[in-house]
Amino acid sequence: MSTRKAGEGDILPIESKDDLLSVFEGGCKPAERWRIGTEHEKFVYRTSDHLAPSYDEQGGIRDLLMAMTRFGWEPIEENGYVIALAGDDGNVSLEPAGQFELSGAPLENLHQTCAETGRHLKQVQEVGKELGLGFLGLGMWPDKRRDDLPIMPKGRYAIMLRHMPRVGSLGLDMMLRTCTIQTNLDYASEADMVKKFRVSLALQPLATALFANSPFTEGKPNGFLSYRSHIWTDTDAARTGMLPFVFEDGFGFERWADYILDVPMYFAVRDGKYVDLAGQDFRAFMGGKLAALPGERATIGDWNDHISTAFPEVRLKSYLEMRGADGGPWNRICALPAFWVGLLYDDIALDAAWDAVKHWSIEDHHRIRDEVPRLGLQAKGPRGRSFQQLGKDILAIAEAGLTRRARLNSSGDNEAIFLAPLFEIVESGKTPAERLLDAYHGRWAGDLSRVYAEESF
Repeated sequence: MSTRKAGEGDILPIESKDDLLSVFEGGCKPAERWRIGTEHEKFVYRTSDHLAPSYDEQGGIRDLLMAMTRFGWEPIEENGYVIALAGDDGNVSLEPAGQFELSGAPLENLHQTCAETGRHLKQVQEVGKELGLGFLGLGMWPDKRRDDLPIMPKGRYAIMLRHMPRVGSLGLDMMLRTCTIQTNLDYASEADMVKKFRVSLALQPLATALFANSPFTEGKPNGFLSYRSHIWTDTDAARTGMLPFVFEDGFGFERWADYILDVPMYFAVRDGKYVDLAGQDFRAFMGGKLAALPGERATIGDWNDHISTAFPEVRLKSYLEMRGADGGPWNRICALPAFWVGLLYDDIALDAAWDAVKHWSIEDHHRIRDEVPRLGLQAKGPRGRSFQQLGKDILAIAEAGLTRRARLNSSGDNEAIFLAPLFEIVESGKTPAERLLDAYHGRWAGDLSRVYAEESF
């Protein structure tokens, strides 16, 4: 989740709907200015006992953040607590239970993305070794109960933790027990955004299947391959899901703004403090009609904050966020942006991907979204084809798109090299989660503690 940064938008009042749309219109840029942003989270544990460290304890999350400053990271504070870091490689931030996230810088090509990821993981490994901390690459804590986990001192999270049980049964699990990899990509125009949004939303379940990596809950198989993805189906229906209106005629910036306006609020920030506005109406805020902030009208900064509290499978800010993948190891952190860049940053590939999904009905989208967390690549598309076969077709499109981009490393390799882990998954038909289950039932003999040795960075 976002680490808030103060900016000029904090004091610019919203005068009209055009101000709301300006955030999305401002994201339009020519192809030569398109960039790639990659975010990845990992679980932090004490190597001595596999428990999740608290913020304050010796060798805990605060000490981890401060130790990272040796690499040039600058601390970001909230109410006297260091809760994030800023640097040349983007931002390091904390999820609610201390999951450690790199939100990478906007980069020109995937070779840079993977180098950035490698630098970050080398840094956390060095610091972790000194502090007795390890880092686990899964989509969900395999053995922790909610009560086992600490809470980080961020005002946003305190509000969400109070609100989540009112709107769903699994929202606290989303906050405390999951990790993801995300990719953020640009668009040229409103029409380009619409096409990319539709393709990426339709194919988000395929990404979920390819990256499925959360088959355990509290020490046992949970019956899912991506339980992280399943969790979102009972988190908060008002701000999650597949968004049927995206596929309807007339979808664009204004329709997206209308959706965000319908999302109930969480908070506003005033004088550096989070004000609990959970369930309130942003339209009323625009009119200065919130009892908790009498007479105050929403600013562009408030609007940007509010956009960040919607959690659909794909989210539009001033760029598009792909949100369907479980956390995983280094090579899959590099593979996710490769998958989406190959499909969305090449016109031929984008057209081919749209041709593959444009006949899907809204009912198809919902059924597939519901089935994939349990079935993975064995889920069926609308014409009875397995997602394994769909994955082969879509990966071939992505590979061709990356080849045409022709961004080469010093060895002359194009960016398609980063798709290799996904080709291996789709050829075998076995998701990462199914490999973990095979190990659990096989060589681990039911000893899930083995996951720390085999799935840590």
